[in-house]
Amino acid sequence: MFGLPDLVSLIISAFIILPVVVFLRESGYLLGSALFGVHNPRITLGSGPRLFKLGIFDVRRHYHLYSWFSYDEIRRESRLAYICLYAGPILVNLALAFTINLLLANGTIQWQRTFWDRLVFYAFYYALFDIIPMRTTNGKPNNGRIIYEMLRYGRRTDYNHEPFLPSTSESEEAYQREMEAYYENEQNNPILQQKKERRIRRTQSLKQATARIKRRPRRKK
Repeated sequence: MFGLPDLVSLIISAFIILPVVVFLRESGYLLGSALFGVHNPRITLGSGPRLFKLGIFDVRRHYHLYSWFSYDEIRRESRLAYICLYAGPILVNLALAFTINLLLANGTIQWQRTFWDRLVFYAFYYALFDIIPMRTTNGKPNNGRIIYEMLRYGRRTDYNHEPFLPSTSESEEAYQREMEAYYENEQNNPILQQKKERRIRRTQSLKQATARIKRRPRRKK
């Protein structure tokens, strides 16, 4: 029977564990890019309008599982470079899963075992579907398929001619076009306009509350 504890576990898995595992997976691309060097690397977290950009991290407004790694050009392009680049996410998830599993088995981690068990499960889950060579959306190969074809043929052999990973510059241009269309629609759509006004009022209320707290005199001890 699905009860309240199961609902809480589902929420924690969907909004904490899965985003963490996905973020660490995308960070795995940095292993290969650090070895062979890439121009303009970026990890995009979430979707929709940008909240802020800090270094290589681009954080979007809508908190979601959708995240990706992009770059413009790899400096030392070779078969080994691409294999290492695409093996990075697999290695990071496997290292995370085996490390936490070992700590659980040795009793080092005893707090919230269910949480850590689920994190290990999803880390192995993503690693499994990265390792097994297969095609995904629109016939795109997954990381395991790319590594397999690189090892066997020295190149990608699928019919999809898109880049291995998206270009950061092209992604930024697409984002700017998307935001122009979004804000234009926001101006003409009364529902979106109301949402924008409510968001502005919440932000102003938060700033006013913060200012009142700062103005309060501190009690002398």
